[in-house]
Amino acid sequence: MILFRTNTDGTVSQVKEKSFKLEREMQQLFERNLGTIMGLELVKSEFTIKNRRIDTLAFDPQTRAFVIIEYKRDRNMSVFDQGITYLNLLLQNKADFLVEYNERGGQQLRRTDVDWSQTRVVFVSTNFTENQIQATDFRDFSIELWKVQRYENGQIAVSPIQKSANAASVKLLGNDNATLKTVSDEIKTYTEENLLEDKSEDVVALYERFRTAILDLADGIEVKPQKWYVAFKQNGRNIVSVEVQKKGLKLYINAKQGSLDDPKHIARDVSDTGHLSTGDYAIDKIMDDSNLEYIMSIVKGVLKQS
Repeated sequence: MILFRTNTDGTVSQVKEKSFKLEREMQQLFERNLGTIMGLELVKSEFTIKNRRIDTLAFDPQTRAFVIIEYKRDRNMSVFDQGITYLNLLLQNKADFLVEYNERGGQQLRRTDVDWSQTRVVFVSTNFTENQIQATDFRDFSIELWKVQRYENGQIAVSPIQKSANAASVKLLGNDNATLKTVSDEIKTYTEENLLEDKSEDVVALYERFRTAILDLADGIEVKPQKWYVAFKQNGRNIVSVEVQKKGLKLYINAKQGSLDDPKHIARDVSDTGHLSTGDYAIDKIMDDSNLEYIMSIVKGVLKQS
């Protein structure tokens, strides 16, 4: 990506990239803005366990899972092997991660409060080689690559690298690697196919119509399937989530109580009700697309607020 600055005379000048001299600079940038950039809570910086140091230990309140973040300037490291090592480390030492979370104060977690199956590792770097991208290009593999670039005018560009459309399953690598088998048996990366596989053709078609309408609302909206629903995110923030049910859809809208522009009052306030996704509003029992346009106007209003 090439950035340009508009000058007062109408010409443009290129905004040059300002490189990170140290991995620590990237780490400080992310840790100070972890909620804004990735929607995560910081648990511990420089967390050491079993003679291994984790750059950033974070927690995802949406998936209820731990996230390990590593920052790299070295383009030659093996993200696959290191990612597997960290995932296995966490799975073998769950109690230590819970203690670290609980010692920071605030909400206390029990082992059953965490969805260990959605644990993931994120590598952050200014660039990744094609080999690194291909090594992690599995649709059901919980290792993510995030590219970050800093520019001389203070702008930051953060770009999660998406899996390819034809990404294979990590299970195709076989069971020769015992650590990989342990990790892949316990940790699961969910896909839209997982959430649609036992649904009727009518429900699948309805989901596809809503999916297309949401993606058409703005550029940069990402589809992020979770265990119970599909999240639609923009700039790392969850905008709306779709729970695919047996007979229809249920939408959760990520807006705070009292902030939703909904003159028809079709959304229900769930701020005091336990629910799986983020946001204080839900639209229940969507059986057809008769209100599709109106619902999209509500979601668009949330986009404008973000």
